[in-house]
Amino acid sequence: MAAADDIVDNPDKRRFEWVGDGHLAQLQYHLAGTRLTLVHTEVPDELAGKGLGGRLVRAALGRAAAEGLTIVPTCPFARRWLTEHPDEVGDVTIDWSGFG
Repeated sequence: MAAADDIVDNPDKRRFEWVGDGHLAQLQYHLAGTRLTLVHTEVPDELAGKGLGGRLVRAALGRAAAEGLTIVPTCPFARRWLTEHPDEVGDVTIDWSGFG
């Protein structure tokens, strides 16, 4: 399994991604102004349960922190992960009302 710094922000495809072992794991997003909406997390079954989804969300948090963005977690996985890991959020603003 790759290290956390193997997560790449691919703005052309609007996703954070990890590619390896013949697989793609991704967190799709939409950026509008200062709002980074987390749309969909997808991790191949072969890699499930290894923390890769959480690392994708951490990458989004890192970008949000660096650029002063507000995270809008519409993706159920990202929303649950952020709820379960409040210590990871730091100073990033989360707009919980964006879910629906």
